[in-house]
Amino acid sequence: MSQLLFGGQIQPLQSGLELQEALVVGDSGRIEGVGSISEMESLAGSETRRIDLDGATVLPGLIDTHPHVLHFGARERAVLDITDCRNHQEIVDRIRDEASRRPPGEWIITTPIGEPHYFVRRSYSDLREQELPDRHVLDQATSDHPVHIEAWAPRTPNVCAFNTAGLRRCGLTDTLPDQVCEVRFDRASDGSLTGVLRGAVNNYYCFDPFWVQVRSHLPSPAEWELHDATVEEIATYNARGVTTIFEGHNMSPTHIQAYVDLQRAGRLTVRVQCAMEVEGFAYPPWQPLTLDEYKVNLGIAARLKNEIGTDADMLRMSGVSFGQAGPCWPGAIRMLEPYKGPYGEETTGMTFLSPEKLSAFVEACLSHGMQANFVTSGYRDHEDVLNELARYPKEQIVKAVKDNNWLIQHAILITDEYAKAYAEYGFKLTTCMGFSAAKGDLYGERIGQWVWEDQVPLQRLLRAGLVVGLGTDWGPKNPWENLVLAQTHEFWGSGYRNDGPDHAVDRRQALAMWTRDAARTLAWEGLGS
Repeated sequence: MSQLLFGGQIQPLQSGLELQEALVVGDSGRIEGVGSISEMESLAGSETRRIDLDGATVLPGLIDTHPHVLHFGARERAVLDITDCRNHQEIVDRIRDEASRRPPGEWIITTPIGEPHYFVRRSYSDLREQELPDRHVLDQATSDHPVHIEAWAPRTPNVCAFNTAGLRRCGLTDTLPDQVCEVRFDRASDGSLTGVLRGAVNNYYCFDPFWVQVRSHLPSPAEWELHDATVEEIATYNARGVTTIFEGHNMSPTHIQAYVDLQRAGRLTVRVQCAMEVEGFAYPPWQPLTLDEYKVNLGIAARLKNEIGTDADMLRMSGVSFGQAGPCWPGAIRMLEPYKGPYGEETTGMTFLSPEKLSAFVEACLSHGMQANFVTSGYRDHEDVLNELARYPKEQIVKAVKDNNWLIQHAILITDEYAKAYAEYGFKLTTCMGFSAAKGDLYGERIGQWVWEDQVPLQRLLRAGLVVGLGTDWGPKNPWENLVLAQTHEFWGSGYRNDGPDHAVDRRQALAMWTRDAARTLAWEGLGS
């Protein structure tokens, strides 16, 4: 049934359109018009349902261009949630209750304590005891199940905990030295392990060889349930006003197939656009693909794109993603000059994918008509991408960018020169305010405060001529908080506001990055305005 909405503020995002009095939604669910009440009454039929907004504001549905809905939804539902626990007793009670429903010997894995995924505003240090429970405390919950309180990326160094059964299952005994690689063991006064481990102990984006071996004893992400978990997570996004998402990072064929399954079952309540990660390295253990294997994956992506298509109403696949590096916290961001790594060492970052793979990636996108998504973080990423593109006639790249909507993702650090170079090719760009809010102080400490000039400079990107869409990624997961952060560029830890002329945008610009311009980054017509 068609609907007439009136009695509030209708806020379209089309250029030149200000607040309107009413709008009409047709039987198909598409907006048929906005304007004055009298104009919309003329457009509405006699059977149209009339809805008085009672002063509320109507906005276009929000578009999250980097949510990891499937990944985070599946991960969070594969473990026991203790994020909100306030003390050790609450942790013990929750684990004991979970153990009563599990067969003896089965792992009980929990979330960390605090606010995912950065744990800057709240963490285990905010427990009443100001520390994680050790194995003796966790043993009070169960001695029949191995228990592990996870440490989640990206914070590095980090801290996690096992109960006694968990230590034994992983082969961690008192005979170990105090430190193996970058993993350190807390010990009691008698020299025994307490079950608390520190350092390189994250669940992913952790490349420590010892910890990778320890994690081989724990349940794998391959065991995650992807369908019901994703539907439940989608519902949380719907509740925040999100109607479209772009899943373009760390998406394997299995992940994309889960969305295909949900679409066929009629279970999607957001529009989804996907891009396949040709080679992911976030989840340990990572075995590099040979160049031939990498090219096979490019072929798989081309086939999937053709099968799923780029113009359906609820599910589309646009292309492939390429990223060479990881976050700053574990020392993986690729910089031109050395910076301080997580353990005080000097590093210029980590390179996971070879130049030959970058060349194969670009060539495949050109030959198969696929969208190329370049996941960039530091300056070396931009240098490599732009140098690779410069090997081709400029007009060839410009045409491919336009025809297949090539994107830059993340762009945590980006100079004016890089932004203008991408704009000349016609790229669009997606980024996230958490890269500033949660990581600003970290970048200042590890790299130097000079780098803040280039950290998520939204206004600079707009001046360069780039269309920019925003997303949530690691958080904050509330889009409306992200809208505020786009205007303030406040760092959570120190409260410093990096809101100079290259950074802060106004409220309407921020809203456009979640609606009209986000739709443009996806080349999805009819959305966002």
